[in-house]
Amino acid sequence: MSKLTVAIHKLTSCSGCQLAFLNQGEGLLSLLERAEILHFIEGGIYNPECPVDIAFVEGSISTPHDLERVKAIRSRSKLVVTIGACATSGGVQALRNFSQLYGKASSMKLQVYARPDFIETLDNSEPVASAINVDYELWGCPVSAAQVNRFLVQLLLGTKAKAEKEKLCMQCKRQQIVCVLVTKQAPCLGPTTRTGCGAMCPAYGKACYSCYGPSEQPNCRSLANRLKGIGLVDWEVVNRFAQIHCHSPEYRKEIEYWAPDSKK
Repeated sequence: MSKLTVAIHKLTSCSGCQLAFLNQGEGLLSLLERAEILHFIEGGIYNPECPVDIAFVEGSISTPHDLERVKAIRSRSKLVVTIGACATSGGVQALRNFSQLYGKASSMKLQVYARPDFIETLDNSEPVASAINVDYELWGCPVSAAQVNRFLVQLLLGTKAKAEKEKLCMQCKRQQIVCVLVTKQAPCLGPTTRTGCGAMCPAYGKACYSCYGPSEQPNCRSLANRLKGIGLVDWEVVNRFAQIHCHSPEYRKEIEYWAPDSKK
């Protein structure tokens, strides 16, 4: 079986999803038996212009340079796979897309950078799919080694990679984890979140933050009303949906609806 050629690219991100490759330890050696990595700066391999079978892209499109790079990546890759919240939905940095709610974008720069006049960014932080055709998306903040390996094995076997869309609540039930939304009145986003993390937070009695993003057909409005019912005010509902995947259409709709100046 011939090896897949792979490139791993980083746009605007924290580099956390690339660790899904590096943190495997001995598992990385098994991965290299099935795939040849031609570009991966985090791993010390620099060849950004090489054509490959699969290009994994981490990070959102936040700068003009990001936009140029991602278009070039698309032209050199048979498959483009986005990994992580930033690449799939814009990530935490997409909060600046809501400058009308959280303050002007210029004031945000002042709070982060000593010399914001040196920072060149696009008006919005966008997912990769807003600019190019994406073949597959691996959601998560961060993605896991198991996700990446399962995806590669499916391709090597000649099958269509299966997207994880099941709700986190189903994983909680199978693991017999007590529902924190019901028993603790915790503001859990599990009912609208896709599985993938192993229900880590509820397993420790904590509310889900939706690290893996919206599930298939999430009823966000119903959950938002339930959060209101356990005592959250409008701004708290907004902030709950705005934490990681704020630019996803499902969560963005709730953010804009529950913002204090919106007309419900």
